[in-house]
Amino acid sequence: MTTSQSPRPTTGWLLSDTLAITKRHVLKITRVPESLFFSLIQPIMFVLLFAFVFGGAINVGPNGAQSYREYLIPGIFAQTVMFAIAGITIGITEDSTKGIMDRFRSLPMRPGAVLAGHTLASLMQNLLVITMLSLTGLAVGWRIHNGFVDAVTAYFLLAMFAYSMTWVGAWIGLHMPNPEVAGTAGLAWVFPLTFASNIFTPISTMPGWLQPIALWNPVSCLALSCRQLFGNPVPEIGTAFPEQHAAILSFTYAVLFIAIFAPLSVRYFKNRSSGSAAA
Repeated sequence: MTTSQSPRPTTGWLLSDTLAITKRHVLKITRVPESLFFSLIQPIMFVLLFAFVFGGAINVGPNGAQSYREYLIPGIFAQTVMFAIAGITIGITEDSTKGIMDRFRSLPMRPGAVLAGHTLASLMQNLLVITMLSLTGLAVGWRIHNGFVDAVTAYFLLAMFAYSMTWVGAWIGLHMPNPEVAGTAGLAWVFPLTFASNIFTPISTMPGWLQPIALWNPVSCLALSCRQLFGNPVPEIGTAFPEQHAAILSFTYAVLFIAIFAPLSVRYFKNRSSGSAAA
């Protein structure tokens, strides 16, 4: 006499499996504190370097270096959520090369939960980095001048954008042959986006041909929307759509990235699972 096993409910087990994978990666981070330390120290070094070395040379407001520091911190926030893509790209590739992903595929768990757990753990790490950056910014003179609701909205945009970038990193990581290549691939396209933006300098100081590209750059939109919401100096405001609706455009970019790369990542993961089973 055989008994048939009823299928597991999708929603409940998807959430349970996601939380289990998230816990696994959070524990992994705590057991390798060096990786967490360097992910925290790098953006802090950017803040200190640009705030005290270049702050007096870039004029964005009437208060000189103080105005630049308030201009800088939201830009560093935007840069940080972009650079965090390298961590999850390397992590997923490393799990693949060590056979951990194959082990997950062999378990009776939802395929989407494996990647969702990865991205959720990466988001938690990014939120910790943003918290440390906020404290560093306050220490060097950055201030939030608008109300509580606008500040919460700015942090929500940062979290949303960070989460969308983790899905981009997950998709890249699934296609990489080893962690060394993954580290390069994860950052190769991020550098042009971050430096061809308004993170460090106003767009008006850039060459004319580059200004439209920088205006529509997702990183520029995120940095500008945070400056507007925090009440920090915004010398580059004009009549272009990205300047007038930076917060809406940032949210749209984040949703678009998730809508594209989350299904692509899960589909690729499932197809590799099917291919491995067929082999």
